Amino acid sequence: MQVIKLDYPYAANQIPAGPIVLALGFFDGVHRGHQRVVQTARRAAQAQGAKLAVMTFDQHPSVVFQHRDPSQVRYLTTVDEKAALMAEMGVDILYVLHFDAAVGSMPPQTFVDQLIVGLHTQTVVAGFDYTYGPVDVANMQKLAAYGRQRFEIIEVPKAVDGSEKISSTRIRKAVDAGALDEANDLLGYQYETVGTVVHGEARGRTMGFPTANVAHSNNTRVPGIGIYATMVQVNGTWQPGMASVGRNVTFGDNRPITVEIYLLDFTGDIYGANVTVRWCHRMRGEIKFDGAAGLVTQLQHDEQGTRAYFAQHPFQAQPRLQVPTNQQEAAE
Repeated sequence: MQVIKLDYPYAANQIPAGPIVLALGFFDGVHRGHQRVVQTARRAAQAQGAKLAVMTFDQHPSVVFQHRDPSQVRYLTTVDEKAALMAEMGVDILYVLHFDAAVGSMPPQTFVDQLIVGLHTQTVVAGFDYTYGPVDVANMQKLAAYGRQRFEIIEVPKAVDGSEKISSTRIRKAVDAGALDEANDLLGYQYETVGTVVHGEARGRTMGFPTANVAHSNNTRVPGIGIYATMVQVNGTWQPGMASVGRNVTFGDNRPITVEIYLLDFTGDIYGANVTVRWCHRMRGEIKFDGAAGLVTQLQHDEQGTRAYFAQHPFQAQPRLQVPTNQQEAAE
């Protein structure tokens, strides 16, 4: 997959020749609703003999419109993680547009002329609620007028789970609450973060539960406080583990939140290593004990629970998103 970073105005030679089917969206999390948009675009691209392209932004529009600090906005997927998921879905070109004040104030007609037609788009695919400016003048219902018959439009209907729309906002709330079963169901895959193993207090080692202290970037949305069954990719190999997201309240109040992961049946020095964490299931909340002895007893129960979880839910090291075959798509 080709990843093309665009600043507006972009240079014409940045845009590959040839027609494309273009899927539009911010795609934070690349959840089941987003996957439906990309899958719809892929089917159109295959039928038309065109390349499949996706255009997203490098930062959330609220950074510009609400003057938020870009280093403090937490995402379900960073740009790199989003790109990895798009590649799994067979996207040919991923356009990552820098969202700044110029893009935020762009008139709808300019957006269509420059960022749809200008990319050699012959078909646009987007969700029913996609906007490219103020919602009352730049919605999907008005896109045909701006398009002036220069491209086809496919509007993808709302994806619903239960009685509610599948949305990034809904998933963010679930992740923040530690409701990983709900979040993973809405995502269509197990939530994943990437971090670096750093030195911690090494207290776990003295209790028989040496942990990897995983530091994440400020832009990463780590699940809420609790104990989780996780899979951790270390040096290319997946290892089961139990993760604690919390403040280690047994050893004092007002401590910073840390992510500490005890890797089952693993030995080795991995300080400084970059690791990928798949968050599989929340086991319990954080508990304050009177001392280390009570905590150790609970950790032993947690280890048994983690092993039991993976015995019932065997982990398969495979891409998170399975691209349907042409036959499967035809049957949908």
